[in-house]
Amino acid sequence: MRSPSPSLRDARRASNVQFLLNGLLFATWGVNVPAFKIQQGVGELAVSLAMLAAGVGAFGAMSCAGRLVARFGARAICAASGAVTATAIGVLLWLDAYAAGVCALFVFGFASSLFDVAVNAHAAEVEAAMARPIMSSCHGFFSVGGLAGAALASVLAAAGVAARVSMAMLGAAAAVVAIAVVPAMLADRGARDVDDASPGYRPSGVIMLLGVMAAVGLVAEGAVYDWSALYMRQALAAPAALAALAYAAFSIGMAAGRFAGDRIRARFGAATLLVAGGLLAASAMGALLLADETVLALAGFALAGVGISNVIPVLFAAASGIRGVAPAQAIAGVASLGYVGFLAGPPVIGALAQASSLRAALSVVVVAALTLAALAWGTRGLAGPSSQDRQAAASDALRPGSHTP
Repeated sequence: MRSPSPSLRDARRASNVQFLLNGLLFATWGVNVPAFKIQQGVGELAVSLAMLAAGVGAFGAMSCAGRLVARFGARAICAASGAVTATAIGVLLWLDAYAAGVCALFVFGFASSLFDVAVNAHAAEVEAAMARPIMSSCHGFFSVGGLAGAALASVLAAAGVAARVSMAMLGAAAAVVAIAVVPAMLADRGARDVDDASPGYRPSGVIMLLGVMAAVGLVAEGAVYDWSALYMRQALAAPAALAALAYAAFSIGMAAGRFAGDRIRARFGAATLLVAGGLLAASAMGALLLADETVLALAGFALAGVGISNVIPVLFAAASGIRGVAPAQAIAGVASLGYVGFLAGPPVIGALAQASSLRAALSVVVVAALTLAALAWGTRGLAGPSSQDRQAAASDALRPGSHTP
């Protein structure tokens, strides 16, 4: 196999950096949920409604993300949406009014979704150009970013730096880097894919299948991202610096699973990978919810991360190979259904926590992981697309009972 050209290697590095920034910004919000709760002086339900605002923004962005990326190119959308996402995070805790904080989270959700579609579309182009699968490892850098964000938040909290100051610092740095790496990305192909946009929004066929699986996976993933730090604080009485490590442990598991995911999928098939991952995540979350020790809880979050790690990269990679649909458009179509999980998850968990406890509410993650395993088993023909035949792999997702090694 030929080595990629220097420009192609640079493009992949740019993708890795963009994924890392995306993960870092999500982590910066996730580990500071307790700070937002304390600053606003609200309960779990109000926090969940603020999270819902981010989910509504994310879902709204999906209706236009594919068209925007196809029309203006991934480079322009990455620069603009990355900078806005970082700015929203940077100013969030400086907004004392609850309504202003909710608006900032809406902007964060909208911009981060555009950023997500753009970086995934670019990664799909790089994968095709390199003639080998890279999507899982690209998403691995999202998890590395999550780890970095959580670790930085923990270190800064231990050093006595106020949460609003640390968020502002990280947001400003991320905005600069998001713009700086854009010149290394692959050249945009212009607006030639815009006419192919409409099929990507139809919730039917393979897009519906992949979207439903993405929704279930994002319920589990989003719940841990949004609630793990608060769970450590409330259920286990962990200090702020230690509570932030729950997000870090989950991110370590996610990163490890994703960096191994391309090879595992190529050898055993995506269905096997998703079934095993769903069962592992359900077992790990069930065990940690029964544990009263912080060390055991951290181990459980790490194993849950391994189990959930490859859901989104596998499904997005399959979507990017659907014939007749631009990669950005297909990814947006799957993601728009997948973000139903982000819309439904936070308010459901928040309401259950308000009615009972956060420990009981997080059992939703166990149910979601088991549902994912069942769906993956029912679509055993799902295989991650190779660079030579991505359409065949995506179409196989509709044939339960078949298996592509």
